[in-house]
Amino acid sequence: MKQRKEVTIGSGTLVIESGYLAKQANGSCTVRLGDTVVLATACMENKGPADRDFLPLTVDYREYTYAAGRIPGGFFKREGRPSEKEIITSRQIDRPLRPLFPEGYIADT
Repeated sequence: MKQRKEVTIGSGTLVIESGYLAKQANGSCTVRLGDTVVLATACMENKGPADRDFLPLTVDYREYTYAAGRIPGGFFKREGRPSEKEIITSRQIDRPLRPLFPEGYIADT
């Protein structure tokens, strides 16, 4: 089901769209403000072992600079290993997100 919400923030418009891209993911949305667009997706495993006592959550944050025409030089080109900034940002997303999952949720996410 396609959904679209628009919110005015200052002089710009924040547009949140769901159901347009990444349809194989369990959930996805695009968030647009001005010329900046962010695609957020979430996938989970429907079956998980019942003997786990932790939440296997993986956050993967990537900034693709070549989409803006800036291709990095050096040995690691295009989709190499994540930069230090991307790793720190992934951790900053993971830490506050973990407590929001319900108690006993053990599916790979």
